[in-house]
Amino acid sequence: NGKLDRKALPAPADDAYARTTYEAPQGAVETALAEIWAELLGLERVGRHDHFFELGGHSLLAVQVSSRLSQAVGVELPLSTLFARPVLGDLAASIVEVLSRSGPQHLPAIVAVSRQAPLELSFAQQRLWFLAQ
Repeated sequence: NGKLDRKALPAPADDAYARTTYEAPQGAVETALAEIWAELLGLERVGRHDHFFELGGHSLLAVQVSSRLSQAVGVELPLSTLFARPVLGDLAASIVEVLSRSGPQHLPAIVAVSRQAPLELSFAQQRLWFLAQ
């Protein structure tokens, strides 16, 4: 049936694990990125040579990293960049490059509107109204 009996497998030897020496994040962007990764992956610390997917990251966590990164650093980074450069130091270099080209991207705050007057229709609602007419 293609299933694997994990209990029957021997325990891996100590040299089977990929080990890199811990090097602390350098700079504000690497530090912010390391804090986001550590929080999402449930780790105590993340080094600058750590690989996101080898630490247990997956596509859903990558989306959360992208979202939190835009809040923390102020840059909207495509999700494909995380998949192309999953090492913390490399991803931070990409973020610094984007920041140096365009500067931080601040989105306007969402403001509550008055409910006394009729609300504007969204483009999707306008299309539906047009089709209904």
